Amino acid sequence: MIVDYKPAIQSSMSTSIMSFSCRLLIPWIKHGTLHKSFTGHLGRSSARGYYNTGQAGPGGTSGVRVVDLRSDTVTQPGPAMRRAVAEAEVGDDVMGEDPTVNDLQKSAAALFGMEAALFVPSGTMSNLIAVMVHCPARGDEIIVGDLSHLHIYEQGGSAQLAGVHSATVTTLPDGTFDLNQLELKIRRGYPDPHYPRSRLVCVENTHNVQGGRVLPLAFLQEVRAVADRHGLSVHMDGARVMNAAVALGVSPSTILQHTHTVSVCLSKGLGAPVGTLLAGPRDFVSRALRCRKALGGGMRQAGVLAAAGKFALTHLVQRLEEDHHNAQTFARALLQCDPGLFAVDAAAVETNILRFCLPEPGLGPSEFCARMARVCEGEEAALGQGVRVLMCPHFGNSVRAVWHLGVSSEDTQLAIGKMEFVASQYLKEKHE
Repeated sequence: MIVDYKPAIQSSMSTSIMSFSCRLLIPWIKHGTLHKSFTGHLGRSSARGYYNTGQAGPGGTSGVRVVDLRSDTVTQPGPAMRRAVAEAEVGDDVMGEDPTVNDLQKSAAALFGMEAALFVPSGTMSNLIAVMVHCPARGDEIIVGDLSHLHIYEQGGSAQLAGVHSATVTTLPDGTFDLNQLELKIRRGYPDPHYPRSRLVCVENTHNVQGGRVLPLAFLQEVRAVADRHGLSVHMDGARVMNAAVALGVSPSTILQHTHTVSVCLSKGLGAPVGTLLAGPRDFVSRALRCRKALGGGMRQAGVLAAAGKFALTHLVQRLEEDHHNAQTFARALLQCDPGLFAVDAAAVETNILRFCLPEPGLGPSEFCARMARVCEGEEAALGQGVRVLMCPHFGNSVRAVWHLGVSSEDTQLAIGKMEFVASQYLKEKHE
């Protein structure tokens, strides 16, 4: 189903922001340099926000190049995707009569190796629906990583709306968690009236907070084995599971064979404007449909949205590899800069998310991002043009940058030039 994206993309954005390379990608970074202070500076912290960055949006002075690395959610549909939207055959999806939605759901289920799939407005709603279906009784319990998106960034919807309790396991740097700790968290005293009932284990792939890490297949297999022993289900928040599949060089179904259900976002690296697919067994999807309606997620002529998602799954999966390559290129540039200014584990840059630290006390994440986001004095003379690079201060002492189809190899080189200029200016100011 995956085809060459070039014909669909070349006309979709102006050459000022899109210049995709069609050459074979260089090998992945297998061994990165780990700055001696990296572990300490990327330590765990309660300051975990990344959406409220305080940075200006992508607009700016005319002629200034903007490289937006805040998130892969900022992608915009190009003309080819917009044509697919405009030409979509539609019907009433709540009545099950939208042919484009039905086709997307059927093809996605096959791609994921699941019996059925459901088109849902957002990943947050999709994860919530999964929790509601897997945990039908109020007071049921899910076990989830303490740094997972579902636990941190979805407003506690499992408790707030579904009445489901969360038990957390400690998220490790590679996005996994200790299986012995998982076993200890499983409630074995039910129906003792003191305890909730453990129902569901949730994993996240790729892992957002831990920098786009890909969960090893062996880990997923072991999680499933633990869940099976105790009669629990496994749900994957697979918002970026297509990135994981591309990184591992396997089909999504190879990853998802170890889970009962999955939520796959279409509006991140895949570039659709909206939508998520929730997939699993037919009876699960049938119950999920009822939950979607209760949460206000039933849409009518939703084929205009589903068409964008279908286009993304058909044309834009393979090009995710370029995002991974560009993120690694920037990571290498950070390592080649002044050795005391940036700390990054290049071997941990597995997909399109890069997280790095600034050990220098005088240049924290907020200050660095502010400098990257504005056109500095002397910059146009040094770089040939003004460049604004938008990134997000992350938790701990780190910065988060995310590559996507709106950022080309050329844009990445411009971002590297801007980073080097900011670093040199800071060091110059420091020694004046």
